[in-house]
Amino acid sequence: MSEFRVASRYAKSLIDLAREQNALDAIYADMLQVIEVIKSNSQLQAVLKNPIIKLDKKESILSNIFGKSAHPVLLSFFKLLVEKGRAGVLFATAKEFIVEFNQERGIVEASVLSAVPLSSEQKEQIISIVKEEYGSEVILVNEIDAELIGGFILTVGDRQVDASIAGKLNRLEQHFLK
Repeated sequence: MSEFRVASRYAKSLIDLAREQNALDAIYADMLQVIEVIKSNSQLQAVLKNPIIKLDKKESILSNIFGKSAHPVLLSFFKLLVEKGRAGVLFATAKEFIVEFNQERGIVEASVLSAVPLSSEQKEQIISIVKEEYGSEVILVNEIDAELIGGFILTVGDRQVDASIAGKLNRLEQHFLK
């Protein structure tokens, strides 16, 4: 079974459990923290995926990192993942949990790739356009890529709008090559 499917199933189970325990918002906040910690520490991801490292060692590492701040339900979930030999899908499960949570709450995540950081006014304009299109709350993530030269690339779900200068130059080049 693919990592995505496994992560999706675990994320849905965790959402159900969190809902039962009235801890959905707390676990959402903890999962955001889990994503940030694993993103910033590639060694942690490597340890969790490594089949040679003993399960109790992985459980101890997760407990030491998140034990003081994470919700007890989440800590039990970590223990279950490790015991089932699925610690390697923790990062994917956390990301899928956020996706499921956002869908449940009607939140759309939009990503803007731009050459320079967007001003708060530009962010508000993009948020209002996406909100108008999708009719829901919007979380906007701004990433920087100087190679775009100018403009932006907006991604919402599986839709993408390329309004970058680099994109326009590439399309112009393709047109001339024809």
